[in-house]
Amino acid sequence: MADPRRRRRRYAYGPYAGGPDPLAPPYDIRAAMDQIGRDVMEGSSPRQALQELLRRGLDGRRGLDDLTRRVWERRRDLQRDNRIDGTLQEVRELLQRALDAEREALGNEDSDDARFREMQLDALPPDTGGSVRELNSYDWRSSDAREAYQEIRDLLGREMLDQRFEGMKQAMQNATPEDVERINAMLDDLNDLLDRHARGEDTTEQFAEFMGEHGEHFPENPQNTEELVDALAARAAAAQRMMNSMSAEQRAELAELAQQAFGDPRLSQSLARLDAQLQGLRPGEDWSGEGNFRGENPMGMGEATRAMEELGQLDALAEQLAQSYPGARMEDIDLDALTEMLGPEAAADARTLAELERELQRQDLFRRAPDGSLMLSPKALRTLGQSVLRDVADRISGRQGQRDTRRAGAAGDATGATRPWAFGDTQAWSVPRTLLNAQLRRAGGDDRALDVSDVEIVETEQRTRAAVTLLVDTSWSMVAEGRWVPMKRTALALHQLISTRFRGDDLSLITFGRHAQTVDLAELIGLEGVYMQGTNLHHALLLARERLARQPDATPVVLVVTDGEPTAHLERDGEAFFDYPPSPHTLRATVDGLDRLIGMDAAFTFFVLGDDPGLLSFVNRLARRAGGRVVQPDLDGLGAEVVSDYLRRRTG
Repeated sequence: MADPRRRRRRYAYGPYAGGPDPLAPPYDIRAAMDQIGRDVMEGSSPRQALQELLRRGLDGRRGLDDLTRRVWERRRDLQRDNRIDGTLQEVRELLQRALDAEREALGNEDSDDARFREMQLDALPPDTGGSVRELNSYDWRSSDAREAYQEIRDLLGREMLDQRFEGMKQAMQNATPEDVERINAMLDDLNDLLDRHARGEDTTEQFAEFMGEHGEHFPENPQNTEELVDALAARAAAAQRMMNSMSAEQRAELAELAQQAFGDPRLSQSLARLDAQLQGLRPGEDWSGEGNFRGENPMGMGEATRAMEELGQLDALAEQLAQSYPGARMEDIDLDALTEMLGPEAAADARTLAELERELQRQDLFRRAPDGSLMLSPKALRTLGQSVLRDVADRISGRQGQRDTRRAGAAGDATGATRPWAFGDTQAWSVPRTLLNAQLRRAGGDDRALDVSDVEIVETEQRTRAAVTLLVDTSWSMVAEGRWVPMKRTALALHQLISTRFRGDDLSLITFGRHAQTVDLAELIGLEGVYMQGTNLHHALLLARERLARQPDATPVVLVVTDGEPTAHLERDGEAFFDYPPSPHTLRATVDGLDRLIGMDAAFTFFVLGDDPGLLSFVNRLARRAGGRVVQPDLDGLGAEVVSDYLRRRTG
């Protein structure tokens, strides 16, 4: 019997509503390729496009630009809100408190000695360092004044040690003379260790002895002398940069005051020796930099040194995030430092970008051109083409009466026969034959449920091959009027459709500006816009005829995308003749090139971009002469119109 005290638990399931899906992949390769592809089509190199993607970010994650901006904001706030003379200010306040207390005590005395002491106090040097030095041997009458003066000495000692050793300021709070002696002994041992290391001697044993005796002062836990030097030199360099950031008067005051630290000049001398050794051992550290602190919050010497260390870390992060130096990689970014400076979310964004860069390179989406430049690989072009074709298909399928090109195949009517599947076949499987083959194979002792060798496909009637030439205008007006990327996306979509759905067809890509040339898809996608006048449709038609003549068994299809009247033609010597407005000679040459293709029974479609009445009138005359069509699409619809026209002609 069930325990009545036990309650039935009820669970409700629904879509995750707590922000970004924690189980979702950290990035979308297809979306990344879309962005890279668009930048490449706009004229960027693949390397520039990849860097631009990393700068912008992806899928709502911050990119390098945003992370860099936050680094510089942190750096700006650090210098804007703080100033580095806090120790000097505190020493001045303590000195004034000591003098006020002493003068009050002397004022209550009616003696020549009291008047003489007042004269001594009045004759003190005007600078703080000189006053503290002169009062070193003064016999204080006021206990409050003596306590304040001793606090100056202790403060200076703690701050000087805190500049070089993390946590030393707290450790030396209320330091006794014995504590000061132990610190001086530690500094002597440290300088001796570094001196032997600088001479190239083996310091393994001496380092172990040093850490065994003084290791509590080194929370970094160095494992050898080199690591110890690294930690000490980084902090000493930051301390030097802090001093460089002060005015000459402030530096002089601190140098004077340093002699009074703990009332023992040995501390200042040992630290000066240590700094000199570290600078010799690590000359590559930044010993000459400085900061511009202009805020109201005073920082002590140790705190200001840590601020200088933070500035150095921020500068290093900014350089790493900029990725502008030779051989820069996302792996160069110090994620621990990024977490410390900007928080774990910033480090997670940088880590995701690094993983995205590695994945793009791992998937072989780039290749080297013969000239050494980086190009999109065939795999990248296929990935990009799939995305572009999907967009075009969605646009086509959204039209009333149009079918989705994703369901359009190359197969004709079934003949009733089957044949073994071969790589590249897109026809439907013959399920009965495939299952029968699998059963026969298993009867022979093969336990596999299904093998690729079992697959047979339904044979279809052979359809007529098409030889397609896509002629695209690459004159400067295509760039200036924002038609460059839509033109490239159109070529990419058509190439993807033919290479995946109609493999028997042939596609030639021909560009025409001042001259025309036949290009492959990668060349067209990476083509940069160049300011050069000329729209040489005549030359493009001649190249199209040469291309189509090589395939006499295919139905010739000519698709022309242009936004301007022909203003150039090819002369007999191979040079391009340019004139604007279009010369009659150029127009006659263009019509002659058209007639040569008409004689091959080519099917023509002209896609006119823009609303130039002269161009539209001329193209309409060409279309009537060739028995072709004229389409005037908007830029967003160009790809859909070209693909639809091809499918219409391909399927009859």
